[in-house]
Amino acid sequence: MRTALLQSSGRPGSPAENLRVLDEAAGRAAAAGAGLLVAPELFLSGYAIGGAVARLAEPADGEGADAVAGIAVRHGLAIAYGYPERDGGAVFSSAQLISAAGTRLVNHRKTHLYGDFERAHLTAGDRPLAQAELDGLRVGVMICDDVEFPVYVRAHAIAGTDLLVVPTAQLHPFQFVAESVVPVRAFENQMYLAYVNRVGQEGEFEFVGMSTLAGPDGVARVRGGRGEELLLADVDPAALAASRATNPYLKARRPGLYGSLI
Repeated sequence: MRTALLQSSGRPGSPAENLRVLDEAAGRAAAAGAGLLVAPELFLSGYAIGGAVARLAEPADGEGADAVAGIAVRHGLAIAYGYPERDGGAVFSSAQLISAAGTRLVNHRKTHLYGDFERAHLTAGDRPLAQAELDGLRVGVMICDDVEFPVYVRAHAIAGTDLLVVPTAQLHPFQFVAESVVPVRAFENQMYLAYVNRVGQEGEFEFVGMSTLAGPDGVARVRGGRGEELLLADVDPAALAASRATNPYLKARRPGLYGSLI
């Protein structure tokens, strides 16, 4: 499945403009043969917008989801995107996967919040692993810091995730996560991993870009620079099966030796 990574911060604070950017990117991705488009963390709202995150938050089945579903149907590809989700009095950094038919497949709430900014404006999710079937692949969803917790990614691997999509808001000076951690996570868990970042200065934060789709061999199939761009790479089920046969880490596990760590 050809996968498109939308490395962009859109226009923070303007969901309408961000939907326009997403629509334009979906058109280009579909024209290039992509079956999935992934956008960054909090893409619909913007990240460093303070209390406006809560003002722009909406339910998982709100107007934003309807608009993204329309984009998915119009261009004939699935879309995973970050947005602020409101549930009662709580606001979450969430990511939702919508099929090419416009069906909401799965919604994930970020479980590991980073820094004072996120803890001041967001609530950490506590739901189990988020997975859905898409074009013969089991797709898992995480957000940003979630992928930096090895046992959490391993739980996805044990649950059969083939492609883990990770909308992110990765800051300077932590670009080593995209450079090193993401390919290693893909290799040690024998999966594809799509890590899709924001770019440029936003409020007090500088996002480093460097969006990456890494394969189960630990090699980046594509890696972005520091500016806005649309990246394309293929997720190959045959290559995944061959890699898992060659590197049977999951079958060779001995949980009895380290189960106490979990």
